Amino acid sequence: MKIVKTIKEVRAQVAEWRKQGLTVGLVPTMGYLHEGHASLIERSVKENDRTVVSDFVNPMQFGPTEDLQTYPRDLQHDAMLVEQYGGDIIFNPEPEEMYKDGFSSFVDMTVLTQELCGLSRPVHFRGVCTVVTKLFNIVKPDNAYFGKKDAQQLAVIKHMVEDLNMDIKITGCPIVRESDGLAKSSRNTYLSEKERQAALVLSRSIDLGKNMVKNGEKDCAAVIKAMTDLINSEPLARIDYVKIVDEKTMQQIPALDRPALCAIAVYIGTTRLIDNFFTEDI
Repeated sequence: MKIVKTIKEVRAQVAEWRKQGLTVGLVPTMGYLHEGHASLIERSVKENDRTVVSDFVNPMQFGPTEDLQTYPRDLQHDAMLVEQYGGDIIFNPEPEEMYKDGFSSFVDMTVLTQELCGLSRPVHFRGVCTVVTKLFNIVKPDNAYFGKKDAQQLAVIKHMVEDLNMDIKITGCPIVRESDGLAKSSRNTYLSEKERQAALVLSRSIDLGKNMVKNGEKDCAAVIKAMTDLINSEPLARIDYVKIVDEKTMQQIPALDRPALCAIAVYIGTTRLIDNFFTEDI
Protein backbone atom coordinates (compact mmCIF):
# COMPACT_ATOMS: atom_id res chain seq x y z
CA MET A 1 0.00 0.00 0.00
CA LYS A 2 1.31 3.43 -0.88
CA ILE A 3 0.24 7.05 -0.44
CA VAL A 4 0.24 9.31 -3.48
CA LYS A 5 -0.33 13.05 -3.51
CA THR A 6 -0.74 13.95 -7.18
CA ILE A 7 -3.23 13.24 -9.93
CA LYS A 8 -0.36 12.29 -12.23
CA GLU A 9 0.79 9.52 -9.86
CA VAL A 10 -2.70 8.02 -9.51
CA ARG A 11 -3.28 8.01 -13.24
CA ALA A 12 0.10 6.40 -13.92
CA GLN A 13 -0.56 3.59 -11.45
CA VAL A 14 -4.11 2.95 -12.71
CA ALA A 15 -2.82 2.93 -16.31
CA GLU A 16 -0.31 0.25 -15.33
CA TRP A 17 -3.06 -1.83 -13.73
CA ARG A 18 -5.20 -1.45 -16.84
CA LYS A 19 -2.36 -2.76 -19.00
CA GLN A 20 -2.45 -5.88 -16.85
CA GLY A 21 -6.21 -6.23 -17.36
CA LEU A 22 -7.02 -5.53 -13.71
CA THR A 23 -10.27 -4.08 -12.40
CA VAL A 24 -10.22 -1.03 -10.14
CA GLY A 25 -12.46 -0.06 -7.23
CA LEU A 26 -12.65 3.40 -5.65
CA VAL A 27 -13.65 4.27 -2.09
CA PRO A 28 -14.04 8.07 -1.80
CA THR A 29 -13.56 9.33 1.78
CA MET A 30 -12.69 12.47 3.71
CA GLY A 31 -10.28 10.50 5.88
CA TYR A 32 -10.25 9.90 9.63
CA LEU A 33 -11.26 6.38 8.72
CA HIS A 34 -13.28 4.06 10.95
CA GLU A 35 -14.98 0.66 10.71
CA GLY A 36 -17.63 2.06 8.38
CA HIS A 37 -14.97 3.03 5.85
CA ALA A 38 -13.27 -0.32 6.46
CA SER A 39 -16.43 -2.13 5.34
CA LEU A 40 -16.35 -0.20 2.05
CA ILE A 41 -12.68 -1.02 1.50
CA GLU A 42 -13.33 -4.70 2.27
CA ARG A 43 -16.17 -4.78 -0.26
CA SER A 44 -14.01 -3.13 -2.92
CA VAL A 45 -11.09 -5.48 -2.30
CA LYS A 46 -13.44 -8.45 -2.58
CA GLU A 47 -14.97 -7.27 -5.86
CA ASN A 48 -11.96 -5.70 -7.64
CA ASP A 49 -8.34 -6.56 -8.37
CA ARG A 50 -7.08 -3.21 -7.04
CA THR A 51 -8.58 -0.60 -4.70
CA VAL A 52 -7.92 3.15 -4.49
CA VAL A 53 -9.04 5.01 -1.35
CA SER A 54 -9.25 8.78 -1.69
CA ASP A 55 -8.49 10.64 1.55
CA PHE A 56 -9.42 14.28 0.93
CA VAL A 57 -11.28 16.76 3.11
CA ASN A 58 -13.10 18.54 0.30
CA PRO A 59 -13.41 22.27 1.07
CA MET A 60 -16.04 22.76 -1.61
CA GLN A 61 -18.71 20.83 0.29
CA PHE A 62 -18.40 22.85 3.51
CA GLY A 63 -20.43 25.98 4.13
CA PRO A 64 -18.80 29.12 5.62
CA THR A 65 -19.96 28.30 9.18
CA GLU A 66 -19.21 24.56 9.03
CA ASP A 67 -16.33 22.54 10.44
CA LEU A 68 -13.78 22.50 7.58
CA GLN A 69 -10.87 23.64 9.75
CA THR A 70 -11.68 21.38 12.70
CA TYR A 71 -12.70 18.27 10.72
CA PRO A 72 -10.55 15.44 12.17
CA ARG A 73 -7.54 14.29 10.19
CA ASP A 74 -5.07 11.46 10.85
CA LEU A 75 -3.33 10.19 7.72
CA GLN A 76 -1.03 7.81 9.62
CA HIS A 77 -4.03 6.06 11.18
CA ASP A 78 -5.81 6.02 7.82
CA ALA A 79 -2.81 4.39 6.13
CA MET A 80 -2.72 1.62 8.73
CA LEU A 81 -6.43 0.91 8.27
CA VAL A 82 -6.28 0.90 4.45
CA GLU A 83 -3.32 -1.48 4.53
CA GLN A 84 -5.03 -3.71 7.10
CA TYR A 85 -8.11 -4.10 4.90
CA GLY A 86 -6.23 -4.64 1.66
CA GLY A 87 -6.37 -1.30 -0.15
CA ASP A 88 -3.59 -0.59 -2.64
CA ILE A 89 -3.37 3.22 -2.83
CA ILE A 90 -4.38 6.20 -0.74
CA PHE A 91 -4.87 9.29 -2.86
CA ASN A 92 -4.26 12.18 -0.47
CA PRO A 93 -4.05 15.41 -2.48
CA GLU A 94 -3.77 18.95 -1.18
CA PRO A 95 -6.70 21.25 -2.06
CA GLU A 96 -4.45 23.07 -4.54
CA GLU A 97 -3.93 19.80 -6.43
CA MET A 98 -7.67 19.27 -6.86
CA TYR A 99 -8.65 22.90 -7.40
CA LYS A 100 -6.08 24.88 -9.37
CA ASP A 101 -6.06 28.67 -9.34
CA GLY A 102 -8.99 29.93 -11.38
CA PHE A 103 -11.04 26.76 -10.90
CA SER A 104 -14.57 27.61 -12.03
CA SER A 105 -16.28 24.43 -13.26
CA PHE A 106 -18.89 22.71 -11.12
CA VAL A 107 -21.26 19.75 -11.24
CA ASP A 108 -24.66 20.53 -9.77
CA MET A 109 -28.06 18.86 -9.45
CA THR A 110 -31.67 19.88 -8.83
CA VAL A 111 -34.61 18.05 -7.20
CA LEU A 112 -32.67 15.36 -5.29
CA THR A 113 -30.57 17.99 -3.51
CA GLN A 114 -33.45 20.23 -2.45
CA GLU A 115 -34.66 18.17 0.52
CA LEU A 116 -33.07 16.79 3.69
CA CYS A 117 -29.43 17.91 4.03
CA GLY A 118 -29.75 20.13 0.98
CA LEU A 119 -32.01 22.52 2.89
CA SER A 120 -29.62 23.27 5.73
CA ARG A 121 -26.42 22.77 3.72
CA PRO A 122 -27.14 24.58 0.42
CA VAL A 123 -23.62 24.34 -1.07
CA HIS A 124 -22.94 20.80 0.10
CA PHE A 125 -24.09 18.68 -2.82
CA ARG A 126 -22.55 20.87 -5.50
CA GLY A 127 -19.26 20.26 -3.72
CA VAL A 128 -19.92 16.52 -3.45
CA CYS A 129 -20.92 16.14 -7.10
CA THR A 130 -17.94 18.17 -8.29
CA VAL A 131 -15.30 16.34 -6.26
CA VAL A 132 -16.75 12.88 -6.95
CA THR A 133 -16.84 13.63 -10.69
CA LYS A 134 -13.21 14.70 -10.50
CA LEU A 135 -12.27 11.52 -8.63
CA PHE A 136 -14.13 9.41 -11.17
CA ASN A 137 -12.27 11.18 -14.01
CA ILE A 138 -8.92 10.80 -12.26
CA VAL A 139 -9.20 7.14 -11.19
CA LYS A 140 -11.65 5.89 -13.83
CA PRO A 141 -12.81 3.04 -11.57
CA ASP A 142 -15.01 0.14 -12.59
CA ASN A 143 -16.81 0.29 -9.25
CA ALA A 144 -17.21 2.90 -6.50
CA TYR A 145 -18.43 2.34 -2.94
CA PHE A 146 -20.39 4.64 -0.63
CA GLY A 147 -22.00 4.17 2.76
CA LYS A 148 -25.77 4.11 3.17
CA LYS A 149 -25.46 6.37 6.24
CA ASP A 150 -25.08 9.22 3.75
CA ALA A 151 -28.24 8.05 1.99
CA GLN A 152 -29.03 11.28 0.15
CA GLN A 153 -25.44 11.49 -1.09
CA LEU A 154 -25.70 7.92 -2.37
CA ALA A 155 -28.94 8.71 -4.22
CA VAL A 156 -27.43 11.89 -5.70
CA ILE A 157 -24.32 10.10 -6.94
CA LYS A 158 -26.30 7.23 -8.46
CA HIS A 159 -28.50 9.74 -10.28
CA MET A 160 -25.51 11.79 -11.43
CA VAL A 161 -23.80 8.69 -12.84
CA GLU A 162 -26.97 7.78 -14.74
CA ASP A 163 -27.62 11.31 -16.01
CA LEU A 164 -24.05 11.86 -17.20
CA ASN A 165 -23.60 8.35 -18.67
CA MET A 166 -20.64 7.51 -16.47
CA ASP A 167 -19.58 3.89 -16.96
CA ILE A 168 -19.20 3.16 -13.23
CA LYS A 169 -21.17 0.85 -10.97
CA ILE A 170 -22.15 2.51 -7.69
CA THR A 171 -22.58 0.26 -4.66
CA GLY A 172 -24.17 1.34 -1.38
CA CYS A 173 -22.97 -0.49 1.73
CA PRO A 174 -24.83 -0.93 5.04
CA ILE A 175 -24.43 1.42 8.01
CA VAL A 176 -21.84 0.22 10.53
CA ARG A 177 -22.73 0.94 14.15
CA GLU A 178 -21.04 1.04 17.53
CA SER A 179 -21.99 -1.76 19.94
CA ASP A 180 -24.60 0.53 21.53
CA GLY A 181 -26.21 1.40 18.18
CA LEU A 182 -24.69 4.81 17.35
CA ALA A 183 -23.85 5.03 13.65
CA LYS A 184 -20.11 5.26 13.02
CA SER A 185 -19.07 8.80 12.05
CA SER A 186 -15.84 10.77 12.04
CA ARG A 187 -17.79 13.55 13.77
CA ASN A 188 -18.53 11.31 16.77
CA THR A 189 -15.12 12.39 18.06
CA TYR A 190 -16.55 15.87 18.67
CA LEU A 191 -18.92 14.55 21.33
CA SER A 192 -18.25 14.91 25.05
CA GLU A 193 -18.99 11.89 27.24
CA LYS A 194 -22.39 13.31 28.14
CA GLU A 195 -23.16 14.16 24.51
CA ARG A 196 -22.05 10.70 23.41
CA GLN A 197 -24.74 9.16 25.63
CA ALA A 198 -27.31 11.69 24.44
CA ALA A 199 -26.51 10.81 20.82
CA LEU A 200 -27.99 7.35 21.31
CA VAL A 201 -31.39 8.99 20.88
CA LEU A 202 -30.73 8.93 17.13
CA SER A 203 -30.44 5.16 16.87
CA ARG A 204 -33.29 4.67 19.34
CA SER A 205 -35.56 6.79 17.17
CA ILE A 206 -34.46 4.86 14.07
CA ASP A 207 -35.32 1.59 15.83
CA LEU A 208 -38.70 3.02 16.82
CA GLY A 209 -39.49 4.03 13.25
CA LYS A 210 -38.36 0.65 11.90
CA ASN A 211 -40.58 -1.21 14.34
CA MET A 212 -43.60 0.91 13.47
CA VAL A 213 -43.12 0.23 9.76
CA LYS A 214 -42.45 -3.47 10.39
CA ASN A 215 -45.70 -3.67 12.34
CA GLY A 216 -47.66 -2.25 9.42
CA GLU A 217 -47.74 1.53 9.93
CA LYS A 218 -48.18 3.23 6.54
CA ASP A 219 -48.83 6.82 7.61
CA CYS A 220 -45.59 8.77 7.32
CA ALA A 221 -46.85 11.53 9.63
CA ALA A 222 -47.43 9.02 12.43
CA VAL A 223 -43.93 7.58 12.13
CA ILE A 224 -42.36 11.03 11.98
CA LYS A 225 -44.31 12.24 15.03
CA ALA A 226 -43.29 9.26 17.15
CA MET A 227 -39.63 9.63 16.19
CA THR A 228 -39.72 13.39 16.72
CA ASP A 229 -41.28 13.04 20.16
CA LEU A 230 -38.59 10.58 21.19
CA ILE A 231 -35.74 12.80 19.98
CA ASN A 232 -37.26 15.86 21.66
CA SER A 233 -37.26 13.97 24.97
CA GLU A 234 -33.45 14.28 24.98
CA PRO A 235 -32.49 17.76 26.32
CA LEU A 236 -29.19 17.90 24.41
CA ALA A 237 -30.82 17.09 21.06
CA ARG A 238 -32.00 19.66 18.53
CA ILE A 239 -33.70 18.38 15.37
CA ASP A 240 -32.64 19.58 11.94
CA TYR A 241 -35.10 17.24 10.21
CA VAL A 242 -37.02 14.00 10.55
CA LYS A 243 -38.48 13.10 7.15
CA ILE A 244 -39.65 10.23 5.01
CA VAL A 245 -38.93 10.55 1.29
CA ASP A 246 -39.17 8.54 -1.90
CA GLU A 247 -36.00 6.44 -2.12
CA LYS A 248 -35.15 7.62 -5.64
CA THR A 249 -36.42 11.21 -5.86
CA MET A 250 -35.73 12.27 -2.24
CA GLN A 251 -39.12 14.03 -2.23
CA GLN A 252 -41.43 13.77 0.78
CA ILE A 253 -44.30 11.28 0.59
CA PRO A 254 -47.47 11.01 2.71
CA ALA A 255 -47.73 7.22 2.83
CA LEU A 256 -45.42 4.24 2.72
CA ASP A 257 -46.72 2.92 -0.58
CA ARG A 258 -43.32 2.71 -2.33
CA PRO A 259 -39.64 2.15 -1.42
CA ALA A 260 -38.80 4.96 1.00
CA LEU A 261 -36.03 6.44 3.07
CA CYS A 262 -36.59 7.64 6.62
CA ALA A 263 -33.77 10.08 7.37
CA ILE A 264 -32.90 12.20 10.40
CA ALA A 265 -30.38 14.92 11.15
CA VAL A 266 -29.97 15.97 14.77
CA TYR A 267 -27.63 18.34 16.56
CA ILE A 268 -26.20 16.97 19.78
CA GLY A 269 -24.75 20.11 21.29
CA THR A 270 -23.02 21.69 18.30
CA THR A 271 -22.38 18.41 16.48
CA ARG A 272 -24.68 17.51 13.60
CA LEU A 273 -25.26 13.76 13.22
CA ILE A 274 -27.32 11.83 10.69
CA ASP A 275 -28.94 8.39 10.62
CA ASN A 276 -31.57 6.61 8.53
CA PHE A 277 -33.26 3.46 7.43
CA PHE A 278 -34.59 2.24 4.07
CA THR A 279 -37.99 0.57 4.24
CA GLU A 280 -36.81 -2.10 1.81
CA ASP A 281 -34.13 -3.17 4.32
CA ILE A 282 -36.62 -3.91 7.10
